[in-house]
Amino acid sequence: MADVGIMGAGSWGTALALLLFKNGHHVTVWSVDEQEIRMLSEEREHKNKLPGVMLPEDMKFTCDMREAVCGKDFVVLAVPSPYTRNTAGQMRPYVKKGQILVDVAKGIEEHTLLTLSQQIGEEIPEADVAVLSGPSHAEEVGRGLPTIVVVGAKTKRTADYLQKMFMNETFRVYTSPDILGIELGGSLKNVIALAAGIADGLGYGDNTKAALITRGIQEIARLGVKMGGAAESFMGLTGIGDLIVTCASVHSRNRRAGYLIGKGMSMQEAMNEVKMVVEGVYSAKAAVELGKKYGVDLPIIGQVHAVLFEGKNPGEAVKELMMRDGKAEHNAKPWSE
Repeated sequence: MADVGIMGAGSWGTALALLLFKNGHHVTVWSVDEQEIRMLSEEREHKNKLPGVMLPEDMKFTCDMREAVCGKDFVVLAVPSPYTRNTAGQMRPYVKKGQILVDVAKGIEEHTLLTLSQQIGEEIPEADVAVLSGPSHAEEVGRGLPTIVVVGAKTKRTADYLQKMFMNETFRVYTSPDILGIELGGSLKNVIALAAGIADGLGYGDNTKAALITRGIQEIARLGVKMGGAAESFMGLTGIGDLIVTCASVHSRNRRAGYLIGKGMSMQEAMNEVKMVVEGVYSAKAAVELGKKYGVDLPIIGQVHAVLFEGKNPGEAVKELMMRDGKAEHNAKPWSE
């Protein structure tokens, strides 16, 4: 049994808090929003983000960061990616040397091009930073539907420990040392999911969706491998697995935002309508800059960026993708002649 702090009381933080509580751990959930903490404490339900998922009376909720971090066996960071660095900086006075911090958000910082674990490492260098990612919508984890994820850590010891803490009959956890690959897959797939949503909003079909998923994972993998990630990570749960679920699911805020853009909304109008942080919007700028930095062609991501930030017509963006110069799909086998 562990004593666990959860930083962030949104849908994902709440779902993981319930999972860990059911696994027999003591759980304290923190949020900066006093009204949210009051609702969770009194109603025992996140009515806005996880309606119908009831929370046990013994689960603690607090606005006191010290209470959620000090003395905990490990702490889960589930705040939206734009707030990760700031939250980690505020946590630092309460984190002991070697304390395990598990980031479960997905994103890349726009101005530094750092992943979330790298940001946390800068703010709290004495911590043991790990990540948890995969095809795992909070709405389904909260309901106890079978889900499989990956924990990435610097040491096998930390990865094995977290695997044991999180895993149960409905939540299977694999381990990996490839933290970078895990984070890049989880972040960049949100940009491709925006493209998938835009295609849905334009009225395109399954053929288009399949093309975006298969060519999208090629873009992600090309960049990820060039940056030092393992190719296997992009072909696994945190690569193609997470990409499939985010491009296809009704729960995906990135697909939903893209759909609204395809229907004619601006980026800001779509984000306001979704009412949650759309991680892919933030990652799109960083992804384009990473492509330039590492000399990797990212045609789909580039067109999404143009639609989001340059006012490009979504239909025109699709046309440009379709009319690019013809190429071989791969060069794994030579031509016979």
